[in-house]
Amino acid sequence: MRILLFLLSFIALPSFAQTPPSLTAKAWLLLDYNSGQVLAAQDPDARLEPASLTKVMTTYLVAAALKQKTLAPEQMVTISERAWRTQGSRTFLQVGSQASVDTLFKGMVVQSGNDASVALAEAIAGSEDAFAERMNKEAQRLGLKDTNFLNASGFHDNAEPKHYSTARDMAQLAVALVRDHPEAHALHGIKEYTHDGIRQHNRNRLLWIDPSVDGLKTGHSSAAGYCLIATAKRGPRRMIAVVLNTPSESARADDAMKLLNYGFQAFDAVKLYDKDQAIVQLPVFKGVSNTIGAGFREDFIVSLPKGLATKVSAQLDSAPRQIAPISANSHLATLKLMVDGKPYGEYPIVALGDVPLAGFAGRTWDSIRLFFQ
Repeated sequence: MRILLFLLSFIALPSFAQTPPSLTAKAWLLLDYNSGQVLAAQDPDARLEPASLTKVMTTYLVAAALKQKTLAPEQMVTISERAWRTQGSRTFLQVGSQASVDTLFKGMVVQSGNDASVALAEAIAGSEDAFAERMNKEAQRLGLKDTNFLNASGFHDNAEPKHYSTARDMAQLAVALVRDHPEAHALHGIKEYTHDGIRQHNRNRLLWIDPSVDGLKTGHSSAAGYCLIATAKRGPRRMIAVVLNTPSESARADDAMKLLNYGFQAFDAVKLYDKDQAIVQLPVFKGVSNTIGAGFREDFIVSLPKGLATKVSAQLDSAPRQIAPISANSHLATLKLMVDGKPYGEYPIVALGDVPLAGFAGRTWDSIRLFFQ
């Protein structure tokens, strides 16, 4: 089934947008959080060492454990020798001492404590190696196709080519954290944290430069260079910028800030559909209802290059037959956005409700109808 729709013009083809800024990063990507659009990128699928950006996955798994109540904020964790001996950025935990999960979580997120990362990994999985296996399973579940983790912190004494990710995968991981665990994401906006009398500052310089920035994570090693996942929200829009392997701490901040500003200034936000708005009613066979509404579960806001918010058409392609049972949120169709007939992006639309199976008579009648189609 093909249904033609007319929308306010929408296009995000690079040839229509302003030229992206010149950056120092070896690989980088700018993502519109609301629509999932990649607004600009350079070598986004190059496999590079992520250094402490690794901790975003550790944060995701810690937040999931807290939500599932397999870990509690007040739970005390004994600091192992392995955690204590971990080098690089630290929360200065003492071997044999105890610290709460809440303390370790803030130490990892705000101070980028490698020792806190290991302690949390051991608390969840029993060992850091076992935790790394969970990290990679979660990476697969989230669709991170070019990512492999060897530990919870991202710290290695020397270059470690088997511990890698990409700008694209890091952006997708950031989206997952913001979407699934907003309470954990909020910790990344804390500018400083004190543990055992030692006050340390968040290494994300952008927190002091731009009040719209609320995360996300810095990273650095001799092999990885200086890295940053930065996210900012201005009005209803959120941008995520990833810069990998920049030459200095100031360069990573400058590169990320340039990307964020480019996203907000070179593009307009246009809401095409409201949350739970039925874009189309699709016919259903063998169900208690003959139709199912399909649309987006959140407001569908896209970024359009400045001045092009009046030239968009959309085409909805769907499977020719929808057969019950249908569950809410199941993918039913794809919305294809175009500008002047040129493809711009494809977005899945989902079922806005459930359609259970019909009774025997209804199913039989629809089976006959399907046979003759």
